[in-house]
Amino acid sequence: MGDNEQKALQLMADAEKKLTQQKGFLGSLFGGSNKVEDAIECYQRAGNMFKMSKNWTKAGECFCEAATLHARAGSRHDAGTCYVDASNCYKKVDVENAVACLMKSIDIYTDMGRFTMAAKHHQSIAEMYEADSNTLAKSIQHYEQAADYFKGEESVSSANKCMLKVAQYAAQLEDYEKAISIYEQVAASSLESSLLKYSAKEYFFRAALCHLSVDLLNAQHAIQKYAEQYPAFQDSREFKLIKVLCEHLEEQNIEGFTEAVKDYDSISRLDQWYTTILLRIKKAADEDPDLR
Repeated sequence: MGDNEQKALQLMADAEKKLTQQKGFLGSLFGGSNKVEDAIECYQRAGNMFKMSKNWTKAGECFCEAATLHARAGSRHDAGTCYVDASNCYKKVDVENAVACLMKSIDIYTDMGRFTMAAKHHQSIAEMYEADSNTLAKSIQHYEQAADYFKGEESVSSANKCMLKVAQYAAQLEDYEKAISIYEQVAASSLESSLLKYSAKEYFFRAALCHLSVDLLNAQHAIQKYAEQYPAFQDSREFKLIKVLCEHLEEQNIEGFTEAVKDYDSISRLDQWYTTILLRIKKAADEDPDLR
């Protein structure tokens, strides 16, 4: 055990001692609240010592103790901050504990009407869950809640960022209708801003690929609708690719489909999300061409 850990354990013992003294009759008469403040300081210092030793679990425990004492003393904002500190420690070793601490912090901030803070913490939880494909559904829930709070505080661009994550993971989980709806909404919102207008092309492209995952005819109608909404989309490589892919699928030309994707990818690199969706479309056409 290193020096820092020994110091941290001593600080924890000091904190407990101060709290025991505070409980006595004389303690409550003479500076009981000061003892609590001293105990909080001991726990926070112990937490920092454990952080230096990379003992993340013990550091998290110390910050949780400090948060509980702050809450008991009525310092809600300080309690919320300590729960966030605890979560940052637990995040390195135990996602569920990290999430539990952030949820306590969110309860405090929503109760105080600090919805932007609450939204940011929901976003942090979503980011923790998105690292594991088994918890993507939980990630989606927290991104949606974050977006809801951001919208309520008129932070439209932060809300849209969260909703784009929802769409990305919804498509991965094959909830294409949900993904399409979000991509279309964010694209329409982007078209209202001269600065964001160009990004609408990407959202229409993603929505069109989701359509293509469900139904060829729908995808053909969708890209025409998108071109009417945003005429510049018609001149883009994305629009041309979707059009060519639709034609190849109609002709049941899987080789042509593959070549078209390769040609596009050689100039504009397709990330993992695009390749996953395109492979699904190709596989579906391969297995049951009559569906097309």
